[in-house]
Amino acid sequence: MGYAQVKTVTGTVKDSGSLFVLPGVTVSASSGQNTQTDAAGRFTIEASASDSLTFRFIGYAAQSAHVGNQTNLDVFLISNDQALEEVVVIGYGTAQKRDLTGSIVQIKGSEIVDRPGTNPVANLQGKVAGLQVTNSGRPGQEPDIRIRGTNSINGYKPLYVVDGLLNDNINFLNPNDIESMEVLKDPSSLAIFGVRGANGVIAVTTKRAKNGQLNFEFSSRIGIKDVGHRMKLTDASQFRELYDEQLVNQGDSPYDYTFWNANTDWQDEIFRNGIINYNNLSVTGATERNSFRMGIGYAYDEGIINHERQNQLTLNLSNELKITDRFRTGIVVNGYRSQLPQERNVFGAILAAPIAPVFNEDYGLYHSMPDFQRGQVNNPLVPIEERKNTYIANNYRVVTNLYGEFDILKSLSFRVNLSADYGFNQIRAYNGLVSVYNPDIAGDDKRERIDNLLTSVNQEQNKHYKYQTDWLLNYKNSFGKNNLQATLGYTTYMQGVENVTSRRTQGSGLEIPNDPDYWYTGIGDVSTQTGNGTASEYRTLSYLARAIYNYDSKYLLNASFRRDGSSAFARGTSAWQNFYALGAAWVVTNEGFMADQNIFNNLKIKGSWGTLGNQNVGGNRYPMYPQLVPSSSAVFGNLLIPAYGPAYIPDQNLRWEVVKSWEAGFEATTFNNRLNIEAVYYRKNTDGVLVTVPGIAGSLPGLSNLGNIENNGLEASVNWNQKISDDVSFRIGGNITTVNNKVISLSTSGYDIIDGPSRTIAGEPIGYFWGYVHDGIFQTPAEIAQAATNGLGGGEFRPGDIRFKDINGDGVINTSDRTMIGNPTPDFFYGLSLGTAYKRFDLNVEFQGVHGNEIMRTWNQNQFATYNFLTDRLQRWNGPGTSDWEPIVHEGRANNRQYSTYFIESGSFFRLRDVTLAYTFPQSSINNLKLTNLRLFLNAQNAITWSNNTGFTPEIGGSATSFGVDNGTYPVPAIYTFGVNINF
Repeated sequence: MGYAQVKTVTGTVKDSGSLFVLPGVTVSASSGQNTQTDAAGRFTIEASASDSLTFRFIGYAAQSAHVGNQTNLDVFLISNDQALEEVVVIGYGTAQKRDLTGSIVQIKGSEIVDRPGTNPVANLQGKVAGLQVTNSGRPGQEPDIRIRGTNSINGYKPLYVVDGLLNDNINFLNPNDIESMEVLKDPSSLAIFGVRGANGVIAVTTKRAKNGQLNFEFSSRIGIKDVGHRMKLTDASQFRELYDEQLVNQGDSPYDYTFWNANTDWQDEIFRNGIINYNNLSVTGATERNSFRMGIGYAYDEGIINHERQNQLTLNLSNELKITDRFRTGIVVNGYRSQLPQERNVFGAILAAPIAPVFNEDYGLYHSMPDFQRGQVNNPLVPIEERKNTYIANNYRVVTNLYGEFDILKSLSFRVNLSADYGFNQIRAYNGLVSVYNPDIAGDDKRERIDNLLTSVNQEQNKHYKYQTDWLLNYKNSFGKNNLQATLGYTTYMQGVENVTSRRTQGSGLEIPNDPDYWYTGIGDVSTQTGNGTASEYRTLSYLARAIYNYDSKYLLNASFRRDGSSAFARGTSAWQNFYALGAAWVVTNEGFMADQNIFNNLKIKGSWGTLGNQNVGGNRYPMYPQLVPSSSAVFGNLLIPAYGPAYIPDQNLRWEVVKSWEAGFEATTFNNRLNIEAVYYRKNTDGVLVTVPGIAGSLPGLSNLGNIENNGLEASVNWNQKISDDVSFRIGGNITTVNNKVISLSTSGYDIIDGPSRTIAGEPIGYFWGYVHDGIFQTPAEIAQAATNGLGGGEFRPGDIRFKDINGDGVINTSDRTMIGNPTPDFFYGLSLGTAYKRFDLNVEFQGVHGNEIMRTWNQNQFATYNFLTDRLQRWNGPGTSDWEPIVHEGRANNRQYSTYFIESGSFFRLRDVTLAYTFPQSSINNLKLTNLRLFLNAQNAITWSNNTGFTPEIGGSATSFGVDNGTYPVPAIYTFGVNINF
């Protein structure tokens, strides 16, 4: 066979422009062999006739050459100013980077594959300007993604495109199966996606076998998670000090601590070091006619709370068959099965009093909490240990893309994509009887039932499906100095979801067993069974066109158009919307007057404008068809007839929201292609935001396109790459993004959206924090007498209370004095990366940060019981002059629990996001092991975070109108892993 005919191939690698030899170029054979060029640019490698050799060097575009009958190759690498020939995904096709007029950032799969995490997009944090990624430490949870700010009150999530299929997430993808990810941000790139493009697009291309390649690859990594940052809460003695003082302040009797003399750190009790283990195996093979790849992955991910774990299996299959020289067909399949953990919160560990013991050995029961918090707070270990393994959640998913492509002419081709996505999720949950030890119970039996007195079973099944067809005509040709690439298309899309839930309980006489074989709602008391079912389905039909033109590689134009029809609106013209964009660029360095300059290797000035659609409006898939809700009922004789009516009255001209967007900027490379700079200014205006219009005099509200939201800012990225010697090279890069968000208008004058402490109203940022301004602590009655009177309804001000600022100056503190006290949208976010290579060692370090946003702390704001205290409360007011920030310890002072700047914290942080140290073994040392490549690496993620907030993490996502609210947010742990990559 050809694969066995190994021979020695030699050659020289040079710069294509200067013809200087290039030492240190990495030469890789597709069969797995690796080497580097010597000081004279020469290389020697063992390869077969069917192999391809790939040449890689910092500052140059990668280049491949087929071996065939050759034994000597002279290779000329093209510097990065010409590397704009690189192909990137732009939606419904690809384009050369040199022809782009907008902002598309490509991240290779190799840049994220060695990092822990089962969700690929989580590892883009800090890597892309304009992309804000807020991660959660909870296993299996999707990160919060916002591209260039929050565009709407109804949704902010980007569109994902996986091998051409439009999707809402990429949870089902294994990072090891990803070839590249493109982040599309500007209108000239996004308008082609029509009603789905407003929030940005992340396009994912999975791996394929490359021609001449036969390879097996195995990778494995194991690591631990650690919650390095703990909240600063009082210990037992500090708690007793504050609680005793609180009782005195409230005029209550002293507390009897006879049974409550422990010193428990509940954070230590619930947190543990979680274990992660990822294993991946892939096989690829290709001939001139057929290419095949299969990837299998298994991930085991423990949370930082006991019994919290995710098991995930993934499968990636791709096969392409070249039937004739003009006709190709292929299929891509991604399969996924995941067992997700029940979400356990950390709330109890920060509320529970440290004076309570953990466990009573005599009874073999977990201890109850003291009576002053027993009704609201359970022992934090009860839901973790007593209700362990009582939740089963299995998610299944298959995503398939079948395609065929026919070359009608040399410059004209026709492509058909038939895509389907089917997911099935099932949940079974059991609630059993739980008892705790309560020493306050009179008599000998100290057992106390908690939570519920009945056993119950909950069952849920959900399925979702998507079907997409794309019929694309592609044209690419050159006429002298004119270069044209055009696409015409017709596409259909259908998405549906069905959900069924049921519940059944059983009386205390006969418990439902704690056995998964019985966790179905066919067991239990039939009279207690309840259930519900929902379903929705919608369709779109679209026409699209795009033209990419350049003249002499100097003047670039990109025009796109899409017309979308949606089943969500009434038939007729309102069901259709048009979206379009135009981009232009001028490559200044290709002009004749720049021929003699030696400053810029490449300088491109670019800009684009367009309209984008937003149908991502949460669960309201059919805004034109409101749900029916209970209305006024009627009585006929002895019968009560319930009535139902629409939840709102839709505007007959209702349509999807439209984002009108533009950007302008430049790209430049200089210092012999060592320095690359990209910068743009962007502005997005969301017009026609779907907003509820209040009804008049009790009439039904309306729904209209009345809102307007604006985002604007700057994006910039800078990268420097340099080879110092044959053995040493380094790179440094960074990016920064500013975000200015403002709601221009909503509905009627003064209309606002209140979501907890968050408020959205015209003239202010979306979801800003609304409350009172802390203006010190009242020290004496005389000081109170001279201040504004209290109209909050929480009792008169007393010494030790927070003094609020009289914003409107009317002499009364009331709701009119609430104002903006914080903004969860950062002023800017940024990333920094450093990398160096020494011989076969490489080290990469990444930092990431956010600045200028605020967090609202709410976990200790609404107290219906006495919770544990932050240690900051030790600086409380306990007499004139003792504190001017921390109020008196008193549960009856409701004024002090109003939303105010007392609960506002800085959301700014700077993080050592990722450190990877790797070593690649030389070929000579692994030949005896029959390996073609062996690489070992160490990785540390989230190792250090510098922040000033009191919670576990400054990273807090949320909804479109309420984010940055810390209600006991799950920690983002540090993760330390060791891994190995093997090719054979």
